[in-house]
Amino acid sequence: MNNRNLLFLIMFTFLSTLFGRAATPRLNHVHPLNWWTGMQEPTLQVMLHGNNIGDCQVSLTEAKDVVVQKVERVENPNYLFVYLDLSKAQPQTFGIALTKPGKKKPMLTQPYTLEARSGKQPNAFNASDVMYLLMPDRFIDGDPLLNNVKGMKEPLVDKADDWARHGGDLKGMNDALDYLQELGVTAIWPTPVHVNDMPGGSYHGYAITDYYAIDPRLGTNEQYKALVENCHKHGIKMVMDLVFNHCGSENFLFTDLPQSDWFNFGSKFEQSGYRTAAVNDVHASRFDREHTTDGWFVSTMPDFNQRNPLVKDYLIQTSIWWVEYANIDGIRQDTYPYADFDMMRDWCVRLDKEYPGFNIVGETWINNNVGVSYWQKDSKLAPKNSMLPSVMDFPLMSLLNQTVDEETDDWNGGFAKLYEYLAQDCVYADPLNLLTFLDNHDTDRFHKTKELADNHDRYFQALTLLLTLRGIPQLYYGNEIGMYSNKANGDGPNRQNFPAEALTAAGRDKAQNQLFDFTKKLLNWRKGCKAVQFGSLTHFAVRSGCYVYARQLDGKTVTVILNGTDKAQTLDLTPYREVLPASSAKDVITGKVVNLADKLELSPRNILVLDF
Repeated sequence: MNNRNLLFLIMFTFLSTLFGRAATPRLNHVHPLNWWTGMQEPTLQVMLHGNNIGDCQVSLTEAKDVVVQKVERVENPNYLFVYLDLSKAQPQTFGIALTKPGKKKPMLTQPYTLEARSGKQPNAFNASDVMYLLMPDRFIDGDPLLNNVKGMKEPLVDKADDWARHGGDLKGMNDALDYLQELGVTAIWPTPVHVNDMPGGSYHGYAITDYYAIDPRLGTNEQYKALVENCHKHGIKMVMDLVFNHCGSENFLFTDLPQSDWFNFGSKFEQSGYRTAAVNDVHASRFDREHTTDGWFVSTMPDFNQRNPLVKDYLIQTSIWWVEYANIDGIRQDTYPYADFDMMRDWCVRLDKEYPGFNIVGETWINNNVGVSYWQKDSKLAPKNSMLPSVMDFPLMSLLNQTVDEETDDWNGGFAKLYEYLAQDCVYADPLNLLTFLDNHDTDRFHKTKELADNHDRYFQALTLLLTLRGIPQLYYGNEIGMYSNKANGDGPNRQNFPAEALTAAGRDKAQNQLFDFTKKLLNWRKGCKAVQFGSLTHFAVRSGCYVYARQLDGKTVTVILNGTDKAQTLDLTPYREVLPASSAKDVITGKVVNLADKLELSPRNILVLDF
């Protein structure tokens, strides 16, 4: 064979192979990856994504008591949505066969597995917990081999760049569990750990590109499941951060749209108005309401059209999959008021149906209690029930930051503002199920500057309030060692790396250990105090610059007394006798017995936590 014929043969073989492959149906995604029998809802949507499969007939092979309920075909021929009836199905692996029109032999058969449910029920987080929020990429770099993951659009770690990835991972979280257990944390909330395969800014996790996979720069699905199991061995619950309002623009659901209305505004970018008040405002214009719920955060975060039933089923099933697969204990849902009210209500109902008592906290970043209360389950103010168990108390966050920086007077300043706010708790359906916090990943740190971090009294008072008032307290990683930063230069610099050496007392300096030890003492005491977790709250109007309140349950009383001024105070105890059931009590902080006679001498910014 001469060279010319040989070259022709090589080119023919290459082109035949190339076009042969292109003509063969191929599945790029099968979501969910698997499923379970015995679910309360027996219908399962299986999304098939592959090349030119939309006209295929669907049948099942070697399936026992699994029935194809319907097949939804969409605009894009690369998708099929197969709905299966699993009401009588047992655990098994069967085939989903795709056959081209006019053909007898399937072009492709996709194995699909149904497993038996584990029977484990999530240990739902509640007011007995103290939650620890961390950003995985900025926490502990436990596996340096993940600092260069080839094939990712942002593969490399660059700790010198505030906006790049810094290498924190699942192993780093796992390595910190002994530290968190010692601190007294009972639940952790990492920001999203799903794949964020974006060209830049992927460190924060809020632009998900695959809802069924852990980001490979953090670890694997199996490692996440093992992390959850290890959390449970340490007495720590796992709360998964999910994002249903939007995804990343590199998500295949956007780059290869199933339907033109899969995302809002015809899947074309339209900026959000960010006016969350418009959702519950009885006077709101249609324009403002629509641009809040349907507008996109940014052009790289397409906004799901959750009114599309295929989108709705897809998103709901992703959350159930992670609960069942990894045995997570709760969910934090991002940007809650920006999503579709009815879809999110149905999601809450479905999760509670599968996992009775399951807790979800929605991010309700609204700066007044009326607006926040609208979103909580059984709200007295909403015309429809959201069915969302827990909401985030952003107004309290602002007040806790303000009050410890102000001189308290009896009417307006410092703790007087906090008293007035808590006096309005009647607007909340369930004040015990509010997530309370001093700061989080989207705000300035509580310690905004080194000067503020060095003022330990400020932190001690704020933390005492956070841990002894109503609600589910949440710490932000580094609060306990005085990490300080602010948003003056944006989110990247504000989201600092946790120092790995601080995991041990020897690695912390004197000031860090003072903060850590105070936090540890209160957290571990709170673990065993049901009155502070679930008790009623009785508080008193501010007198002599001091704020007094009590938590009471089943005959147990804990009374907190705080001096909100920078000078010594003599507090007349006569008004407080109803929450002082004995003539003396032990102070949790100092361990000393406090004599509760007629008057009490308080030093500047004094704190007493009296455990009767």
